[in-house]
Amino acid sequence: MSKVLSSLRYSAEHEWIDAASPAKIGITQVAADALGDVVYVDLPEVGDTVTAGETCGEVESTKSVSDLYSPVTGTIVEVNQEAADNPAILNEDPYGNGWLFTVEVSEEGPLLSAVDYASANGGNVE
Repeated sequence: MSKVLSSLRYSAEHEWIDAASPAKIGITQVAADALGDVVYVDLPEVGDTVTAGETCGEVESTKSVSDLYSPVTGTIVEVNQEAADNPAILNEDPYGNGWLFTVEVSEEGPLLSAVDYASANGGNVE
């Protein structure tokens, strides 16, 4: 069963966000496991504005292409070039080196606790 970290909050669309400022965002292990082998990721650019609940990129796997949704509204501060260059890192370490981008948050979208996300999507809270 996929790991869900208790220290993070989650969107219904399978993104995680930490409590740091700027906030770091990535996809959950539940999403990475469902996607299969990730082969390409399209990320927003530094300086772009993202809006909570709206698409801001794509994650492509050997199975499908999935939209990436921003869990918050704000400005992109940093993009993880390692994830863009080596998308398999999203499968290997989705909560660590597989983070996607950081955002200077101006407004949060609806976010779930780890327990709520795990109960809706499966997974073990750790």
